Amino acid sequence: MSEAAPCIWVDADACPGAIKEVLFRAAQRRHLHTRLVANHAMRVPRSPFIRLIQVPSGFDAADDYIAEQVSPGDLVITADVPLADRIVAAGAIGLNPRGTLYTKETVREHLNRRDFMEEMRSAGLASGGPSALDKRQVQAFANALDRFLATAL
Repeated sequence: MSEAAPCIWVDADACPGAIKEVLFRAAQRRHLHTRLVANHAMRVPRSPFIRLIQVPSGFDAADDYIAEQVSPGDLVITADVPLADRIVAAGAIGLNPRGTLYTKETVREHLNRRDFMEEMRSAGLASGGPSALDKRQVQAFANALDRFLATAL
């Protein structure tokens, strides 16, 4: 991979299929090295740009692998806010499957919101997680990815 092109890392265990499809098309179209990290096997297109990295099962095994391998300027696709905090500290950018960027300026706010909601759930004052991904959010993700790639490439 050249110095100019970032690598795209995907926290793939929980990444929605529609988001993976957007990433697969972008990887092929722009010749981007895209690494899906998961603790179980999954299908990925045959491509010199797309690779599945299977890590052992275990709490945060995929997150730890991504955090150890990411380089400044890389993009990490994750809904995991603690992972986003780790990769931003390493100089990378995070992108949530709903199209929200995690940067040095925003990740702390997202982490605080996540911790607050965790406290609310523990106290029985809130339940559940985010709603299912819809077409509008997939489009928001694709637009955010395009904006990132336009500035990074």
